[in-house]
Amino acid sequence: MRTRAVKRRQTSLRLNDKLFNRLKKDAARNNSSFNKFVENILLDSYEWKPNAETLRAMEEVENDHGQLDVLDMKHFYEYVEAL
Repeated sequence: MRTRAVKRRQTSLRLNDKLFNRLKKDAARNNSSFNKFVENILLDSYEWKPNAETLRAMEEVENDHGQLDVLDMKHFYEYVEAL
């Protein structure tokens, strides 16, 4: 079986130190090179399309915008304290 090579173009990119270090660490954790890890993240996010369940949830939020429940902070704090 013969595979076709993917053409790649070299580029430079400036990242803040925290993001760079986090990406480097996550790439190593995934046994991937930094370059391939970042490329996969970009491809995944660029090609991502919501599935049917996500689309229904998005539509529900848009249609019921005025119908959303209000969070009772008293009960929320009691819940957090119970944890």
